[in-house]
Amino acid sequence: MNKQIILIGLNHKTAGVDVREKFALTDVENVEQGLMAHCPVQECLALSTCNRVEIVAVAKQVPEHEVMDSLIQYWAGVCRGDPELLLENTYRYTGLDAVKHVFTVASSLDSMVMGEPQILGQLKDAYRSAVDKGTAKTIVNRLLHKSFSVAKRIRTETAIASSAVSISFAAVELARKIFGDLHGTRAMLVGAGEMAELAATHLLRNGVQDVIIANRTLSRAKELAESLGGEPIQIESMPERLHEVDIVISSTGSPVSVIRTRDVKDVLKRRKHKPMFFIDIAVPRDIDPDVNSLDNVYLYDIDDLKDVVDENMAQRREEATKALAVVDLETDTFGNWLNSLSLKPTIVDLVDKAEDVAMRELGKTLKKIGPVNEATRSSLETLVLSVARKSLHEPICFLKRRTQEEGSAERFIDLARRMYNLDDEVVPDTAHMDRKPGACSPEDIERFIDSSKKEQ
Repeated sequence: MNKQIILIGLNHKTAGVDVREKFALTDVENVEQGLMAHCPVQECLALSTCNRVEIVAVAKQVPEHEVMDSLIQYWAGVCRGDPELLLENTYRYTGLDAVKHVFTVASSLDSMVMGEPQILGQLKDAYRSAVDKGTAKTIVNRLLHKSFSVAKRIRTETAIASSAVSISFAAVELARKIFGDLHGTRAMLVGAGEMAELAATHLLRNGVQDVIIANRTLSRAKELAESLGGEPIQIESMPERLHEVDIVISSTGSPVSVIRTRDVKDVLKRRKHKPMFFIDIAVPRDIDPDVNSLDNVYLYDIDDLKDVVDENMAQRREEATKALAVVDLETDTFGNWLNSLSLKPTIVDLVDKAEDVAMRELGKTLKKIGPVNEATRSSLETLVLSVARKSLHEPICFLKRRTQEEGSAERFIDLARRMYNLDDEVVPDTAHMDRKPGACSPEDIERFIDSSKKEQ
């Protein structure tokens, strides 16, 4: 494949939350434009969620290691982090391995909660951002659209999503295990996004008495409060209301802590040290990790939810096997498209050369037969161009067929370009005088064709 797809990323499997928050990309749109400006890539897309950060790029014609190095250096630079630390925690894929990974992510087969629907929405948001900024072009466009259709097919053909639990559900399950019974407890959601909405739904179903929704945008908090029941407040009012609640679930993803240790100390005094339960499902983390050192405070971050999630894994493994078979099949199909894409310049050159030869030969013939009217000339041009194109039909079909069979176009592209001299290699006029046995001049070819016809 001439167009090399490269993917580099880190997720909940390769990096702890402390590393993930350090290298989270909070300004994805500017990052994508920066990658195009500073790295040897033709297209790119960046995805940053609480559980993963990934960059998908289409490399220019430079060595793979140079592209990888530049992506690492730029990513680390944007986050003001150590490139070596980033490198230690990343995975890297190229070609069809990268394609397969994107399909796997879109289908939620690589999520902490296998089968959860949030990642597909996040990937669609990332794609829209890349399209708006002009960093998603032919290959990324096709790759992402295909990933969406693969995800839809897997949800239709398997039961992978039927037993999925969301991160928000896992958070509420953890709270239920700690408290035993959530009836009569009060909760606060910090942030009013999709995960907060899911958390509120699960809290209320499990008997939580009241829910306070704190958000930077009060209108969004009000919207969520009206749909689910609860009290909306501005996030700036959150510290003075914390003492009223037993459970806090935070999911803003702010680059700085929104709940600080000193705030919680004051809250505990007002609560007379009655226990509080904090769940931080944001990356970067919303809650200062030192909060966990306080007595009567129980702080859990997103990595602590793995045990809850793992309980639901067994029943999804069989469906995951079916889903991965779909991913493999669709990856092969995408590979065929990529190979056909790399064939296009050679096919265009073949047709151009054949048409050029046809028009030159027509010109010679017209000189011999003398002037013709415009209609006749146009008909002759149409004829010779049609013959030129149709004569290439079988060779082009052969190129496409063998490329699909072998999974690579390079060998056949090279063969076609040399056979038809598409790169216009210069052949000296005297080459026929010292040619090796078996070589032939244009005159030899014409004599061979004439004699072959007579023998038939």
